[in-house]
Amino acid sequence: MTHHVIVGGGPAATNAVETLRDLEPDAQITLVCDEPAHSRMALPYWLADQIPREQTFTGDASYFERLGVDAKIGVRARGLDTGAKSLALDDGSTLGYDRLLIATGSSALGLPVPGADLDAVQPLWSLADTESALATVSGKSDPRVVLVGAGFIGFIVLNAMHKRGWNLTVVERESHVLPRMLDARAAAIVEDWLDRRGVTVHTGTSVAAFEGGNGAGTQVQLESGESLAADLVIVATGVKPNLEWLEGAGLETGAGILVDDHMRTSADGVYAAGDVAQGPVLGGNEREIHAIQPTAIDHGRVAAANMAGGDVAYPGSLSMNVLDVCGLQCASYGRWDDAAAERVTIDNPREHVFRDYAFTGDAITGAMFLGRARDLGMLTDVGMVKGLMQTATALGPWKDYLARNPFDVRRPFVATKVAAKLAGTTLLGRPSRGRGYHHQGLGEFGPTIGPAHVPFMSTRPS
Repeated sequence: MTHHVIVGGGPAATNAVETLRDLEPDAQITLVCDEPAHSRMALPYWLADQIPREQTFTGDASYFERLGVDAKIGVRARGLDTGAKSLALDDGSTLGYDRLLIATGSSALGLPVPGADLDAVQPLWSLADTESALATVSGKSDPRVVLVGAGFIGFIVLNAMHKRGWNLTVVERESHVLPRMLDARAAAIVEDWLDRRGVTVHTGTSVAAFEGGNGAGTQVQLESGESLAADLVIVATGVKPNLEWLEGAGLETGAGILVDDHMRTSADGVYAAGDVAQGPVLGGNEREIHAIQPTAIDHGRVAAANMAGGDVAYPGSLSMNVLDVCGLQCASYGRWDDAAAERVTIDNPREHVFRDYAFTGDAITGAMFLGRARDLGMLTDVGMVKGLMQTATALGPWKDYLARNPFDVRRPFVATKVAAKLAGTTLLGRPSRGRGYHHQGLGEFGPTIGPAHVPFMSTRPS
């Protein structure tokens, strides 16, 4: 009987578990994870008081028992011997494997400045971090929160805190917010949007030190000379793959563990997936880390299929970020910052609208979108442009049409038959299925139907 061991408990791990069990009903599966299986992307919803803590979970004891998985929750892997195919655990035991999936994700980077160890200064990356943040501001009606780092992860946290109505200040060392997601023109629109909603933004400066604490509040000293008062400081200056425990294992690494298009590492029988894996990207020969949940899910499913003896090649991940910034929706895809690309841009700062297409030849290879949630969210343009990029569709004469009509993506999308291409594409050669775990067994939620849509959504075939 084949013994599969999975280290990690995020989306890559849980999707690998389900895929393995589906393909190999009799295989032995062991999961090793130092936290309950959960989705980090759900933590901001708990922070915003939209869901309880338990609804961030992606698996519980009964779920793993039903799948026949030996789930070692609260146990951490501390070493790997690829020659002996043995995993060392922090409880002193060892675990042998036939095939191993490393899905240990990433960790928040610290800020190497004085006072970074104060109780009120912390990341927001784990269940414990979220619980700590909520406890720190408990009982304060209008807590002052300073967010250090205005990247994608930081702004997800910012959006959650804005929903709480907290007093928010952002500090970003780069010249504009979201520097790895938007260009300066688009970022200026985001900054204006935040200013109008009472969020103070400091760009082009870094934190020099944190002072105070011990119940008296914290002072955030900036290199610009300014001082910001805070009840809570969230540090969101980036993440790093969890590789330290693999020292001496002999795996080939770059920024992360290098994997091929089957999610195989350089060691026999060892695979990697998710934030820790540096893998193929769409439309290029390089390997990159795309630390986003869709990539983690795809990685986990492809790795599991190949661990079960399949021959599934991953086409590559698409760099993409979709973000709600206090009601302003932002998205960027692919090589949005390609200086050599031909561009079509709409820039309307007054109405907080921005759209930019990057063309290589007659194909879209990058894009940026900004718009109010009620506008951009009601369109399918973001999804259609993503489909055009995923299928590497040549637009031909529709390129000029889109350049003249940047808000009419539908006609080029339909005319170039992208929907048919996507419909015929599967990751594992078969239709995907929904996750096997739902909070409290409630099952999947259907669409929310507004009054204006009732006649359409309630109509059924005769």
